[in-house]
Amino acid sequence: MPERFEAGGCAVSPVLAVGVVAAVAAFAAGGSMLVWPRRNVDGAFGLEHATERALVDSPRWRRLLRERVDPARATGLALTVASAVLIGGVTAAGIVFAMIRSETGLERWDLRLARWGAEHSTGSSTAVLREVTRLGGTEFTVAIALVAAVSAYRRTRSRAPVAFLALALVGQNVIVNVTKWVVDRARPDVDRLVGYAGASFPSGHAAAAATTYAAVALLLGWHRSVRVRAGLAAAAAAVTAAVAGTRVVLGVHWFTDVLAGMALGLAWFALCAIAFGGRILRFGAPVAVAERVVAAERASEAG
Repeated sequence: MPERFEAGGCAVSPVLAVGVVAAVAAFAAGGSMLVWPRRNVDGAFGLEHATERALVDSPRWRRLLRERVDPARATGLALTVASAVLIGGVTAAGIVFAMIRSETGLERWDLRLARWGAEHSTGSSTAVLREVTRLGGTEFTVAIALVAAVSAYRRTRSRAPVAFLALALVGQNVIVNVTKWVVDRARPDVDRLVGYAGASFPSGHAAAAATTYAAVALLLGWHRSVRVRAGLAAAAAAVTAAVAGTRVVLGVHWFTDVLAGMALGLAWFALCAIAFGGRILRFGAPVAVAERVVAAERASEAG
């Protein structure tokens, strides 16, 4: 087999291709976190008493809208974005499935990329990619989730982070396996360079990586600095993209399988974040600010 693929005079190996995809994903996720809207709680842009009163005294529809896009509220911008990710993930997975059924759109890349991975693999590239793909396997995702759960519990003395991770991992696994059983798509008819189980659609490794690493990044970045959260988001995105890329290059999944897997994984993560991220874990805001706003609302309702 040829070792490299020549594209426009540039040699591209399977490992390099996966690395580029991971780097782009990391840059996008980390950059998004660095520009995430935030407020200085103690400074001029914090939610001072007058701002809180203005928020409470606004018309209800305007108050609800401001609450949903306020980065300093426990149920504000963070959970609004999570809701958008949930809707977008489910929609994206549905669109990909429609493309597969109609053999249009991104489905046209499936066979091309599967053949490219099979034709340009080498012993060394396969060895590296097999190690990378393990990051999306059950053993590794469960292990890293356990470490994150213990860390979060030691910091908070709350069982909510543990329940959050447990629901995230178990839920995505059920969703993926039920979808595999319903769709029952055949695996690529190329050299499969790593083990696999079940039907092809969606990619379980891609879904597990998307859910697990996003959830772990969210917990480990809880109440950390912006730079720390950006680094965690970049790492989560890079690992997820790398795992998804290896599944295609190693010949065990179609390109559209991994896209649907990542979309479903992120959608389930978003749903779990919505369920746990408001009044329970307060992912969206400093606790002190959220409590002041809630107290002001209750005082207004009582008056």
